[in-house]
Amino acid sequence: MTTDLDLSSAIAALDEYGYDKKASMDLEQARNKQQMGKYLKSLDYSLRRLQVLQETVNELVEEKKHQLAQQESIQTYKTKIINLSRELNLSYEEVVAIMAKLPKSK
Repeated sequence: MTTDLDLSSAIAALDEYGYDKKASMDLEQARNKQQMGKYLKSLDYSLRRLQVLQETVNELVEEKKHQLAQQESIQTYKTKIINLSRELNLSYEEVVAIMAKLPKSK
């Protein structure tokens, strides 16, 4: 009987913790502009700290955009190699090996 009560108490505590975590003002839980704005206002940052935060976020956004553009370019390049391998009736690996042997142009 005590084990059942302990288990029930533990489950209730975990449920309450999960609810509290969802209801808390936490940037990790913020999913939209309004929630993020509310969290940032709760930090009560000075204008200077907000400007540093803005600068940092802008840099991270640009970095992420650059990474996504690189991934897209790589995927496009891979698709072109796949199409070339089909056209030449070679495997992808064979085309890449041939390309690696070619002299590098400047």
